[in-house]
Amino acid sequence: MSDTELNKTLEKLSSLSFCAQGNRSFQFMSLAHHLNVGFLKDCYYHLDRNKAVGVDCVSWAEYETDVDKKLGILVLKLKKKTYKPLPSKRVYIPKGNAEVRPLGISAIENKIVEYGIARILGSIYEVDFLDFSYGFRPNKNAHQALKVIGDSISSQPVNHVVEADIKGFFDNVEHDLLLDFLRIRIKDSSLLLLIERFLKAGYVDDHHLVKTEKGTAQGSILSPLLANIFLHYVLDKWFNDIVINHVRGYAELIRYADDFICLVQSKRDADRILKALQNRFAKYQLQLHPDKTRVFSFGRYEKHNALRDKRRAYTFDFLGFTHYCDTTRRGYFKVGRKTSAKKFRAKAKDLNRWLKAVRNLVLTKDWWKILGAKLRGHYEYYGVSENYRSIHKFYKLALRLAKKWMNRRSQKKAMNWEKMSHYLLLYPLPKPRIRHNFYAIT
Repeated sequence: MSDTELNKTLEKLSSLSFCAQGNRSFQFMSLAHHLNVGFLKDCYYHLDRNKAVGVDCVSWAEYETDVDKKLGILVLKLKKKTYKPLPSKRVYIPKGNAEVRPLGISAIENKIVEYGIARILGSIYEVDFLDFSYGFRPNKNAHQALKVIGDSISSQPVNHVVEADIKGFFDNVEHDLLLDFLRIRIKDSSLLLLIERFLKAGYVDDHHLVKTEKGTAQGSILSPLLANIFLHYVLDKWFNDIVINHVRGYAELIRYADDFICLVQSKRDADRILKALQNRFAKYQLQLHPDKTRVFSFGRYEKHNALRDKRRAYTFDFLGFTHYCDTTRRGYFKVGRKTSAKKFRAKAKDLNRWLKAVRNLVLTKDWWKILGAKLRGHYEYYGVSENYRSIHKFYKLALRLAKKWMNRRSQKKAMNWEKMSHYLLLYPLPKPRIRHNFYAIT
């Protein structure tokens, strides 16, 4: 029965995408019934099995016992509209500069239902989202956004950048406004009620229940999609339909989740766009961070402008990289990229903290494998064109930290660089290499 339900649901989700694409004003009246046992069971098996547990203290493996029976009870609650999501468990992770980022860890049944809702909404909204939105979307990623930035600045008449930061976006999204945006496409009151309950489920912080009147919990499965829907209407569609038609020169928006920049030809247009952005976000009860929002010159003439004005050429950080004006070996302009200093320091600090904690807990051969995996993960993200020097620097730092903490295991400092080199011959760590060549001919 579950497999039959699943197949029917997947076919219907495909038809939802077809309807959404065929008619951009089509409104969907009946969606919540897709959250059946077969579909939710498939959602359950798509979850990350090693994620931390929420306030229910139930792990993925524990829930698997009698999973069909549990999901049957869950679906019955959904049909009767008696299901109420549990509050998430609030945790804090380092953000850099002594700041922390709050995350919400959902209970297992919350995760299952959220995943189901996200798949339903995704089948509709993915055809609506615009191409310059890269965050948390299938077949879209940060490296594509980075490539577009380099290509556009190098090939288009870009002379200015509007850099904007939405102040506490995920904590300040107004629920009523978000639900109003959802109602443009969704007319299923049952699904909207369920989404509203997730938004208002609250969180537990140090054993205290905190109600949420606004915001979407970072860390939840549903939050990135809801954020994309909100910003699709507030920013993307507005920029594409209105702003582009009111600028005289070239202008382009690149957005990844709540981070975005505008590439603009003229200073006049850039200033007007920034003012319009401030008014636009204020209309939807959001604010651009005054210290992290600016207009500055950038592009093929920026180095000349900097020399003329007797200042350093402007740079900007986006998606963990510092972008700067550079030249090719033949002297042509290009956009250079390197790991931002802020991100490099944060990664170095995390690695040092981890090595300090793990060195005496497990054998060296065991944590050495994990260190290799961490390095591969670092290269996988930061190993982009122009950034070899930064990832090589991180590799060298990892070797120094590993040697330091191997010597801290006892009073006797036995690991010198000669022995370290021999150890690396026997147990090599992955060497830095470029994983994303933005200039490869395809």
